[in-house]
Amino acid sequence: MDSAGGKKPHAVLVPFPAQGHVNPVMQLAKLLHSKGFHITFVNTEFNHNRLIRSKGPDFLKGLPDFVFETIPDGLPPSDRDATQDVPALCDSTTKNCLGPFKDLLKRLNNSLHEVNPPVTCIISDGITSFGIKAGEELGLPVVPFWTASACGFMGYLQFSELQKRGIVPFKDENFMHDGTLDSPIDWIPGMKKVRLKDIPSFIRTQDADDIMFNFLGSEARNCLKRKAIIFNTFDDFEHQVLEAISAFFPNFYTIGPLPLLSYHLPETNLKSLSSSLWKEDSNCIEWLDQREPNSVVYVNYGSITVMSDEHFKEFAWGLANSKHYFLWILRPDVVMGGDSMELPDGFLEETKERGLLASWCPQQKVLAHPSVGAFLSHCGWNSTLESVCAGVPLICWPFFAEQQTNCRYACTSWDIGMEVNHDVKREEVAELVREMMEGEKGKKLRENALVWKKKAEEATNVGGVSYNNFGRLIKEALHHV
Repeated sequence: MDSAGGKKPHAVLVPFPAQGHVNPVMQLAKLLHSKGFHITFVNTEFNHNRLIRSKGPDFLKGLPDFVFETIPDGLPPSDRDATQDVPALCDSTTKNCLGPFKDLLKRLNNSLHEVNPPVTCIISDGITSFGIKAGEELGLPVVPFWTASACGFMGYLQFSELQKRGIVPFKDENFMHDGTLDSPIDWIPGMKKVRLKDIPSFIRTQDADDIMFNFLGSEARNCLKRKAIIFNTFDDFEHQVLEAISAFFPNFYTIGPLPLLSYHLPETNLKSLSSSLWKEDSNCIEWLDQREPNSVVYVNYGSITVMSDEHFKEFAWGLANSKHYFLWILRPDVVMGGDSMELPDGFLEETKERGLLASWCPQQKVLAHPSVGAFLSHCGWNSTLESVCAGVPLICWPFFAEQQTNCRYACTSWDIGMEVNHDVKREEVAELVREMMEGEKGKKLRENALVWKKKAEEATNVGGVSYNNFGRLIKEALHHV
């Protein structure tokens, strides 16, 4: 696997600085390392400090060919243990990260090559186009890694068309509740049965200069300027939209689901290296060990979702009234406006025999646990794929971005999910939990989830499509310098 001159190939990977992006980029980094690459993994200073607080400083030691570096994100310093404001982060990384990232690349290439081999390629998160630009300016090959779904990617590519058609920006705020978002959208290649509300949520603006609308639309289009794109998906799962993408951009590599591809990693310290920015509660697994198979609803809204106190209390009583066991992950910042939440009076007493609350957990292990029968999720792409890898059906409550798109696919195309109304009511939560855990529809969704699990395993097994695509990615896009 050594490149010209006997030096190892050296891949620099830079994720967008949020948990849902760091995780898949870390999985890819570990897989490349297992194939002989020297790895430089670039976090922002803020996230690097969170990682050290989560894991302890020793997790960085003893890996001479898997190195962590940092760049500033341009935002004011903070030691808050939460995802930064997303629009501010998108704006700041766009404006402030190119220079520091280029300086880092120059330093890596100017250092003594006994310390590290020269950089041979950059893998830049699909929404960190400063990584693409740095590679272009320094003459280094760059491959963008779109860490979200392919259907979400196609949705973002429509932002400019929605603007051309005069649909976005919306004229006034009535669009949110007058039925406009229920309008069918039948002109997107490879996407059937989608409505305006299923397009990534950043279209929901009245401002043509909206940061997130312009940022995501332009970042998705920027990916098409490169020679190849990496997707964390598998061909069977998103075949229609992937076929549509291939019509105008044929050179992409579907290498997912990465959690299953990662089973091929050798048993080393690196295999167990977690990229969690929160400290994980290991008691969750011990608690699950005491439950019957398929008896627990796992509830986790991901790393960014926030909700009103009212919705929080509706979820709480919905879970309580369902009378089912539940493991509920509650980040300290999950309720809007603060770093604390107040459980409703009587909730803990009502659920003390049935519920466990934790601030964070090793999600892949939880979903793979035989006692977990359903996943109440925000439908982030990592969570969606991890549920597929575990064969667990979804109760969907999407928050933002392409989570709405993933939710629509889960409930229609893949038939593995049921959706909670955005305006959460306890009666509906309890009813959906009971249907998923006891009902005929829930049984059917669980069967479908197990079918998709098998297909995902086939794609990532030796000789499978994703497994072979990973080999092609290394040979064709990363190793020929």
